[in-house]
Amino acid sequence: MIPFNDLKPLHGMLADELAAAAKRVLDSGWYILGPELEAFEQAFAAYHGVAHAVGVANGTDAIELALRALGIGEGDEVITVAHTAVATVCAVERAGAKPVLVDVDEATSTMDPAAAEAAVTSRTRAILPVHLYGHPADMTALASLAERHGLALVEDCAQSHGARVGGRIAGTIGHLGAFSFYPTKNLGAYGDGGAVITKDAGLAERLRRLRNYGQTDRYHHAERGQNSRLDEMQAAILRVKLAHLDGHNAIRRELAGEYSRRLAGLTGIITPACRPGAEPVFHLYVVRHGQRDELMGALRERGIGTLVHYPIPAHLQEGYRDLGYAPGALPVTERLAREILSLPLYVGLTPEALASVADAVRDCARLLPSLPS
Repeated sequence: MIPFNDLKPLHGMLADELAAAAKRVLDSGWYILGPELEAFEQAFAAYHGVAHAVGVANGTDAIELALRALGIGEGDEVITVAHTAVATVCAVERAGAKPVLVDVDEATSTMDPAAAEAAVTSRTRAILPVHLYGHPADMTALASLAERHGLALVEDCAQSHGARVGGRIAGTIGHLGAFSFYPTKNLGAYGDGGAVITKDAGLAERLRRLRNYGQTDRYHHAERGQNSRLDEMQAAILRVKLAHLDGHNAIRRELAGEYSRRLAGLTGIITPACRPGAEPVFHLYVVRHGQRDELMGALRERGIGTLVHYPIPAHLQEGYRDLGYAPGALPVTERLAREILSLPLYVGLTPEALASVADAVRDCARLLPSLPS
């Protein structure tokens, strides 16, 4: 059995450093908004070459608070995609705004700039692209679009820690970059966690208020906020892992490259594309096949764990029917949802295991008709 993901090998590599970090927190007796968080925020900001990072409770809060810090709320529209974790759409609504969902580019599964431009209205306040699967969106086109229309640009970087596009690191091209540190992320905590980065001191100051009940100093609240704080233990763990992020991303790129070499030329299988100038970090390695469910079942019988990210686009989810999108509204998104399959890829996946997965994909795909979805 080769699991889809296994976090234990990575923990084993860093066990001594992580244990020392945890002991440091426990010995300090300070567990919320303390020196570990401050140190991590400084390190995370420095890694991205920006002035400010603000730790929050999770990636959904990171997006919500980024929008709220920009003053976006009731009556405003935010353009984003349906081909994403539903958390992206949830965060827009929690900020009080209306999510306007657009289609994606078929090659990279990221926001189609032309579709985004067509969706701009007098109520549009922000564009929220998702750097899906670790591949950056077309930020050159989207930044130009945002500038032409006077819109805020907020990057959903939940799957793109360390990715680059045009030589610039994801999260630094827009006004704000929102990150998740869910345990399976390229930079993952041992629980929930998130952060927002920005070059703007005023936005950073407001984010720090909003994450802590709108508080300016003890028991003084300048505005309504919420409880969304990255705790000291997670901050200490993330400080350890951040120092290894580039090395671990390099491992992911090597694994992805080996998959692509082994699966090249296989009839019916589409391997991930890379936009020129992009440096993805392969949070996921996602292939496409017209008979995805049959391929997934055949691999399961061979002991290969796979997942689908994401089988039902946000606009077709039962809980979001009131947004008003009918089947067929986002054809590329819907076609991808029928075809995509995520293969095992994680730090600690051995070359032998990867070869076994690739061989199994080749064997199973040859037995399936390469029909369109």
